[in-house]
Amino acid sequence: MEQTTKESLWQKSKLLLKGLLIGALSLLLLIPAYFVRDLIEEREARQKEAIAEVSGRWAGSQQLLAPVLVVPYWETVEYSNGSNESVRRLAYVLPDKLSINGQLKPEQRHRGIYDVMLYSSDLQIDGRFDPLPLQQLQLSAEKVIWNEAYVAMGVTDAKGLRDELQLKWNDSMYTLNPSRFDTGFLKEGFSTPVSIAPGETITFSAQVKLQGSGELLFLPTGKSTDVKLSSVWKEPSFSGATLPDYTLSSAGFTAQWKSMAHTRNFPQAWKNQTYQLQSAAMGVNLFIPVNGYQKTMRSVKYALLCIVLTFAAFFLVETAGKRSVHPLHYGLVGVALILFYTLLLSVSEYAGFDTAYIVAAAATIGLITLFLKSVLQSGRLAAIMAFVLALQYGYIFVVLQLQDSALLVGSIGLFVVLAVIMYFSRRIKW
Repeated sequence: MEQTTKESLWQKSKLLLKGLLIGALSLLLLIPAYFVRDLIEEREARQKEAIAEVSGRWAGSQQLLAPVLVVPYWETVEYSNGSNESVRRLAYVLPDKLSINGQLKPEQRHRGIYDVMLYSSDLQIDGRFDPLPLQQLQLSAEKVIWNEAYVAMGVTDAKGLRDELQLKWNDSMYTLNPSRFDTGFLKEGFSTPVSIAPGETITFSAQVKLQGSGELLFLPTGKSTDVKLSSVWKEPSFSGATLPDYTLSSAGFTAQWKSMAHTRNFPQAWKNQTYQLQSAAMGVNLFIPVNGYQKTMRSVKYALLCIVLTFAAFFLVETAGKRSVHPLHYGLVGVALILFYTLLLSVSEYAGFDTAYIVAAAATIGLITLFLKSVLQSGRLAAIMAFVLALQYGYIFVVLQLQDSALLVGSIGLFVVLAVIMYFSRRIKW
């Protein structure tokens, strides 16, 4: 009787000790899981370096500033000693009407194993300047230096211009040359002297052949701005302060932006002030939609859940099957669970995330199943574990595909898992 009691106490102590060891092992396996997260960040940084390298040779993200009329004028400055002086200042006038129509041609380049999205664009710019708003600028015609007026345009990366910038100003043609400015909204760009006269309405047009990478943005400088853009790219991401009306089809997309002056935070004409026109930019971002690194990083966040659930199922199968499994075997199974993520990361760089997930999950489930069949000496128990692992990886795959409802589905799944564990562990004599 006493011997039986001792054996019972030893059996309970053994189960408790093994449970504590399994818990400690689960936490210990988080260390290599964090190393995997560092590896993902390192590979993602390498991808960004490759993209930056190719973009640096082609051209980066582009932001287009259509013609702005810059008008010098004289301002009389009075000093405290009673003297005064005429100082040359600049007034800035934006077009009353601006229209941009363009075609965007995507081009996918490769740098090693990484894909880089580039584009070329053909843009037709048309617009109109109404007579100079002298009253709004609080200027008299006599103070304006009419013969020194010029037009300024700008792009973010001048390396992307494939032709000279030619401007048709009424009936005259001008070539814009590289220039530096101190305007607050444009540091480097292109300019040309133009002819203006009091009360004159001016029409202008320009053709811009611009290449870049990733994003193409337009500054809505017109009192009324219309931008129409079309492309064969099927996965556009529209960005900026204004979203367009657009259509998507198997042939690509067509987008149209409409912006009015009252929706911006800068006026149509000003002097002696600085405005950040970039805050009103609008446009499109051409990007490669599948980012395996982000999904792989999300999957690693479920590492502890996978380890705990697998060990819990392993422990229940071991106990119900009246088998005795050494903690080392739990450790080897845990290592296989961690190697799943490195396999997922490496394969996703070549085959895409979904394919990589299926390959990595199948390999991991197969490895663990064959191992447990030998350890447990039972094909039935090993098959049960294979089924549990398949459910586990399938559940996590579904959660990874979700965005807004991921928390809801995850919470429900955990509740169901807890209920199952409680049900099957109720008869274990701890």
